[in-house]
Amino acid sequence: MTDYSLLVPFAPYRPEQLLPYAALTQWSEAHRLWQGQAVLNDPFQDFTHAAACGFRVPAGTGVTLMPQRHPYQAALQAHALAMASGHSVVAGLGPGAAALQHSLLGAPYPSQLGAVREYVAVMRGLLDKGEVDHVGEYFTCHSQFPAMPRPPVQIGLGVLRPRMARLAGEIADVAITWLTPAPYVRDVVVPALRAGAEAVGRPVPRVTVIVPLALAAADRDPVELAAVSNTGHTMLPHYADMLRRSGIEVTPDDPRGNAAALLGGGAFLYGEPAELTERLREYADAGADEIVLNVTGVHLRYGERASLTELEALLEAVTP
Repeated sequence: MTDYSLLVPFAPYRPEQLLPYAALTQWSEAHRLWQGQAVLNDPFQDFTHAAACGFRVPAGTGVTLMPQRHPYQAALQAHALAMASGHSVVAGLGPGAAALQHSLLGAPYPSQLGAVREYVAVMRGLLDKGEVDHVGEYFTCHSQFPAMPRPPVQIGLGVLRPRMARLAGEIADVAITWLTPAPYVRDVVVPALRAGAEAVGRPVPRVTVIVPLALAAADRDPVELAAVSNTGHTMLPHYADMLRRSGIEVTPDDPRGNAAALLGGGAFLYGEPAELTERLREYADAGADEIVLNVTGVHLRYGERASLTELEALLEAVTP
């Protein structure tokens, strides 16, 4: 059975802004509450604040960016959140764009996959074994975590293209996609995950897809909503490459054209509840274990009340 979860559709400036979405997750059939990475907030702190306010829910980060924290700090934050919330945590991570790596580290990682492999090795040693003794090309860590019972922390990788998907199959617990059409998940992501897992004799990771969408309404322009939600992603080279592989052409010179292409190619979904339910079922059929409802466009265009109402309506449509 495919789980349905919620994405906080904005980056909170203050942690209390997260609380209505944590409450909706706690009181509804939603499986987990997710946050993306942002500049002015830290999702682990936001989720911990929600737990301290009484809204203790399973949480996921989709995804935090590796250049912003050492893997020891990433493991410690995920561990602390699991302790504070009393629920499982998916600590999703990714290397980010080469420009971000250059701005924070002085140069991009010479090997994106090599850096990710080492980062996960450090986190895995600390979270699963309680200790790590690692000297690598990118990261060094000689440390221990005190043994104590806590809910599970799963390590997720942001996956857009085949090589990262194969690596996720080898080392991750969860593969997290964003803006990936259902056929691309079925034909590219899942086979690469399976190949990576089979190569090292381990189970195939769970697949979590974060899907931008909006309900149809007479006063809404779906192209505008797709643009508001995803223009930033279509300007990043790794997203543009993934979209081209899925048959969606984007260009830095035409944001509205990009948004229309996302709609036409099934990367952004728009329609009546029954239609969206059917379109989301395509992701489940493609191999998604968890579908995260992303109404960022609605929130940015119409505000918090509209996005909460939208999420409630979508959950009612897609969950039994």
